[in-house]
Amino acid sequence: MSAQTDTKAVVTRFAPSPTGFLHIGGARTALFNWLFARHHGGKFLLRIEDTDRARSTQPAIDAILDGMQWLDLNWDGDVVYQFARADRHAQVAQELLDKGHAYRCYATPEELAELREQQRAAKQPLRYDGRWRDRDPSEAPAGAPFVIRLKAPREGEVTIDDQVQGPVTVQNAELDDMILLRSDGTPTYMLAVVVDDHDMGVTHVIRGDDHLNNAFRQLALIRAMGWPEPVYAHIPLIHGADGAKLSKRHGALGVDAYRDEMGLLAEAVNNYLLRLGWGHGDDEIISREQAIEWFDLAGVGRSPSRFDFKKLENLNGHYIREADDARLAALIAPGVAAAAGCELGPSEQDLLLRSIPHLKVRAKDLNELREGAAFLFRTRPLDMDEKAASLLDEPGKALLAQAREALGATADWSADALEAAVRSVAESGGIGLGKVAQPLRAALTGRTTSPGIFDVLALLGREESLGRLDDQLR
Repeated sequence: MSAQTDTKAVVTRFAPSPTGFLHIGGARTALFNWLFARHHGGKFLLRIEDTDRARSTQPAIDAILDGMQWLDLNWDGDVVYQFARADRHAQVAQELLDKGHAYRCYATPEELAELREQQRAAKQPLRYDGRWRDRDPSEAPAGAPFVIRLKAPREGEVTIDDQVQGPVTVQNAELDDMILLRSDGTPTYMLAVVVDDHDMGVTHVIRGDDHLNNAFRQLALIRAMGWPEPVYAHIPLIHGADGAKLSKRHGALGVDAYRDEMGLLAEAVNNYLLRLGWGHGDDEIISREQAIEWFDLAGVGRSPSRFDFKKLENLNGHYIREADDARLAALIAPGVAAAAGCELGPSEQDLLLRSIPHLKVRAKDLNELREGAAFLFRTRPLDMDEKAASLLDEPGKALLAQAREALGATADWSADALEAAVRSVAESGGIGLGKVAQPLRAALTGRTTSPGIFDVLALLGREESLGRLDDQLR
């Protein structure tokens, strides 16, 4: 941790643009900021950077807030909306102008386009040449529109001691005089970010390393205002499993897709994102409490992380098995009811709850859990999938009939007693238990996969189980 900042006064922020969903890379940035603040007993703030009025939407804002709440990344204080602070941003631009740290630039769009063409032809970097930096504004035509630009230092160099990337140095000659206020008086992103970070008391700017170049330009503005400089930490971006920049095909989706479409648990997503670029020894399963205790920027690597769906699925399977049964039942109940085409009454909800310990053993996500429970509420006679139907051929039905007879004679409808009855059928026929269990499973569930067949029988109960078997034997 940098000596510049008192650990008791750490303030971090997450500042998404509401032009779309909260994507997985943004969620990781939010998580790292949240953990760093909580680790140091500081504050974690949320700012919605909605200055792009054409692309910012209320549904996107709602999706961001919903995603943050689902991941349990609770922020301190009220959400700050950047657009509402436009007057404050303009005030700072005027203050810089008054101090001589900024100037009015009257260059027309046509002049700037011609400048860029000349720079391209000469294979030079595309940057503003400062043509109005030292000119008298009276030289401009009366009433001509202008922008306000920062008078950035041209000599020397700037070094940022980045907490992830290490010391990074840029020559001031490489930076141009960036626009602070557009000709219509609206602030640019670069101005708004700096002003908001200062006014919100942000001490640590933790964000993607695609913003590293911005830090040098923003630092020039911070120094022109004489404000305290934040500690910077630029996190490497997430790549796909193939090493390419993360895209939708890799998993660059909104966190709502991870919850609603993929059926993942928030704690699994948090744990996976934490390990995506940060580590604590060989630990893979890390609780929220451990994450807060252990997290610091020293553990963040400099190389891009690779997104691995298989690892995420496996991790989610672990959290499914660890999750409270009642919570899992509540999460899948609406989907189960929709699939069954009916409301789940108290008895059905109780049955669903009792099934969870048997179902969650093999489920990797809530979708598999929901699909695994569907057999409990299917109406008779069951629809068979193709594989299940193939098990109920003539030999299969013969075994099913023997199993039906043994089960019908069983007074104790417990898993142990049911297993003994079915095992006696297998032993009398000189075959393995699985040979009998396969057609039983098909007849009872309509599928070839399910919880243990004796758990299935116990859950369905005597009347329903025997009824389903009779349906297939008729």
